[in-house]
Amino acid sequence: MLDFRMDTFLALCRTMNYTRAAEELNITQPAVTQHIQYLQRHYGVKLFQYRDKHLFLTEAGAALRSAALTMEHDERELMEHLPLLQKGMQHLRLGATLTVGEYALPPHLGRYMKRHPDVALHLVVGSTRRLLEGLNRGELDAAVVEGYFAKREYDAIRWSMEPYVCVCAAGSALEGPMELEDLFTQTLILRDPESGTREILERALLERNFQLSDFRRVVEINDLTVIKQLVEQNCGITFLYRRAVERELEEGQLRQVFLRGWEVQHEFTFLWRKGSVFEQNYRRLYAQLCQNQEE
Repeated sequence: MLDFRMDTFLALCRTMNYTRAAEELNITQPAVTQHIQYLQRHYGVKLFQYRDKHLFLTEAGAALRSAALTMEHDERELMEHLPLLQKGMQHLRLGATLTVGEYALPPHLGRYMKRHPDVALHLVVGSTRRLLEGLNRGELDAAVVEGYFAKREYDAIRWSMEPYVCVCAAGSALEGPMELEDLFTQTLILRDPESGTREILERALLERNFQLSDFRRVVEINDLTVIKQLVEQNCGITFLYRRAVERELEEGQLRQVFLRGWEVQHEFTFLWRKGSVFEQNYRRLYAQLCQNQEE
């Protein structure tokens, strides 16, 4: 069971304010101070420090936060898992980003469900940031993400390496190979700011000293299907993982725009909280999900 003072520590990490932490926990501010002082005495380190009147974690505090998040995750896992064991059942709380959840994971998940009919499955599809928050809070066991994450916080295994491409309508006047700058006269249709797919594009542009504002017009759509439909109607271009448009490319509804010097790839990653006592379970789950991928 997670020590109640560790709950206070994590609340203070979230708020970086003693008053707001006390309000969140429904305790007094002096109690928050006492809990933090106890932990500092127990571990023999300073966990927080003030700089310019703002509260910051020390290096030791950041290390304890990482360990505490893993402990919180494992505590939640036990609370969910043990009652199901009594009923002869197991559970799986898995997260996936949108592209992974719609285009990469279903075949693997289908085979897994057929092989493990006793597993109660709960799949959450969301942004990388929201999935990482779910892992930190113990609401998810593991996740397959396409976005960036802090490697010091999670253990991870590469799921796949995915090409990231530009596509246009089949009837578009764009012809390749062409320069990236040649696309700046186009309307760019892309996902919302939380999307891992969008973050890949923003970083790739930055590496080439460009940014989204270099495009004539930027349209944000929070639905991948709608984005593809708009591109099919020649309303603009988009960048996404090739896996997400394989069918449309094969059927001739969309066409890939080949760009000089644009060979962008990014990992889909299977991950869980670093240092979890359930690490072997998660590695076994990864192996089971990826078993017989050619089927």
